[in-house]
Amino acid sequence: MNQSRKPDEIVVVDDSSTDSTPAILQEYADHIRVVRTPKNLGNKSHAQEYGLSFITGDVFISTDADTLLHPDFVRRIEEDFADPQVQAVAGYVRSLQYNWITRHRAFEYTVFQNFHKLAQSQLRFMYVIPGAAGAFRTETFRRIISFDHDTITEDLDFTYKLHKSDSTILYDLAAIVYTQDPSNLHCYVNQLRRWLGGGWQNLRKHRNIALRPVQALELSLMYIEGMVFSALLFLVPFLNVRMALQLGLVYLLIIFFLSTYAAVKERRPDLLLVSIPYLFLTYVNAYVFMEQFFREIILKRSRLVWISPKRTA
Repeated sequence: MNQSRKPDEIVVVDDSSTDSTPAILQEYADHIRVVRTPKNLGNKSHAQEYGLSFITGDVFISTDADTLLHPDFVRRIEEDFADPQVQAVAGYVRSLQYNWITRHRAFEYTVFQNFHKLAQSQLRFMYVIPGAAGAFRTETFRRIISFDHDTITEDLDFTYKLHKSDSTILYDLAAIVYTQDPSNLHCYVNQLRRWLGGGWQNLRKHRNIALRPVQALELSLMYIEGMVFSALLFLVPFLNVRMALQLGLVYLLIIFFLSTYAAVKERRPDLLLVSIPYLFLTYVNAYVFMEQFFREIILKRSRLVWISPKRTA
């Protein structure tokens, strides 16, 4: 509602909320269209599928209830789709500042989006259109992307399907959103399990895309290197303590230089404090990465239940 370019319509999907959500949404009845599911569907992709049938525009933006759009987000998206070749747009996600855990997430967002994702854009293999900051041509979405409901990360599933059809995905670093990330360790780990478990689910589902050279390069860097790095984190201290300390120091220096870049890029001096906590959370990330590999690839026990993290007001 605060966009510099007003959206033609705002569709809010209420997945049969049992709290005060319906009453709050009713206050904005003159500005938004609320569609309520017949029953609680319990999964974001089911709610999205339900909401898609109510969209009338030729381009739509998908975002989350825990996310705020920069006032120029809609304007940026409209300009991006002026190119008829563009079928989808991936925006830029920033983490709302709260504590040391959200600071860690903000640092990761900055490094991933300004280095990895920018490189992916140049290679024409955008790994994922973020669910909180994505936009699609409606006709393309309906024709190419079906809701299979067989992964826990539907945004990654959407992106793989677009790549299979050789659709053009634009990465716009100026299409910014601000999201509320988990602020305690329990919810942080649950989010990791959803993201990383969904990553393995989609890799298994779309494994044939890894036969393409560029995609094979990117996916091998993310998954094979990720497994090797995660395993070495736990093995090296047992093999050689001195080497582990030396490598840990080098790693901290790299993180310090990257955090300095992130602090300047995001204009957030607090990101300079990320180094020590980041080393701890790197071990958490590595453990969950291997845990989800074992669960999803070895045991093939896919978890499809959406666990919503607690939010801090």
